[in-house]
Amino acid sequence: MHKQQIFACLFTGVFDVNRTETLPNNEFSLIEKWAKSIEALNLHGVIFHNSFSAETVTKYSSQFLRFEEVTYNPTYNLSVYRYFVYLNYLLNYDHKIELLFITDSTDVEVLNNPFEQQLFKANPTSLFCGDEPITLQNEWMMKHSTHFRNQIPEFAEYEQKFADSSLLNCGIIGGNITIMTSLLKELVDFHTAYNQHNKSDYTGDMGAFNYIVRNKFNSQLFHGKPVNTVFKGYETFNNTCWFRHK
Repeated sequence: MHKQQIFACLFTGVFDVNRTETLPNNEFSLIEKWAKSIEALNLHGVIFHNSFSAETVTKYSSQFLRFEEVTYNPTYNLSVYRYFVYLNYLLNYDHKIELLFITDSTDVEVLNNPFEQQLFKANPTSLFCGDEPITLQNEWMMKHSTHFRNQIPEFAEYEQKFADSSLLNCGIIGGNITIMTSLLKELVDFHTAYNQHNKSDYTGDMGAFNYIVRNKFNSQLFHGKPVNTVFKGYETFNNTCWFRHK
C-alpha cells in the first residue's frame, strides 16, 4: 500500500438528498474524471463503493486505482456514512498510510499532486480543505444546521462567532494521517451523537464539518486557493490549484 492516498466514495441505488435523485448502479462514468485525474498524476486512489460489478472492478483497477466494496448503512445519509467507512478502514491500515486526502468522487478532479506542493510540505501538521465563496452565515447553511442548533446549546454561539468566516467545504479534506484520523473520529462521534435521527431535508454533513473544524482545528487550517478552485466556478482552465471542485 502506498503511503500517500486519496480516498473517495460512491454509494448508488439509494436516494441522495443533495442530488434529489438516485444514482444508477455500476456506472463508472460517474467517477471517471476523478479516476483519470489520479492516474494521470501517478497518484494512488481508493474508491469505496456499494455497486460496482466484478467486471467493472477488473476492467478499471490499476496500480493507481483500487476498489473497496462496502455495505451501505441506511442509518446515515450517503454524505455522512463515508466518514464511518474511512475511519473503519484507517483503524486497520493507518500504520501504512502517512498522508491522505478524501474528496468527493463525482465532481472533483486532481489538478496537481497535493502531497508535493510546497504549502503542504511546509505545514505538516495542518488540515487542508475546500471552501466556498460565501460566509458561514448564509440562508442555506442556517437551514442546514437547524437540526444541530436544536440539540446543541452552544451551536448558535459558534454560528455567531464564525458568521463572517468562509464556508468550509468537506468535498476536499487532507493532511497527515494523525490529523485526518483525529478529524474522522470527531466527525463519527458527532454524527453518532446528533445525526442518527435527522428527519430534516438536510444531511447535516456540512454543518457538522464546519462546526468541528472551526472549533477544534481552526488554528491548523488552510482552505481555498491553492487547495481548490472556486466552488461551482467551473474554472476549466485553472491548472494551478491542487483540486478542481466543479
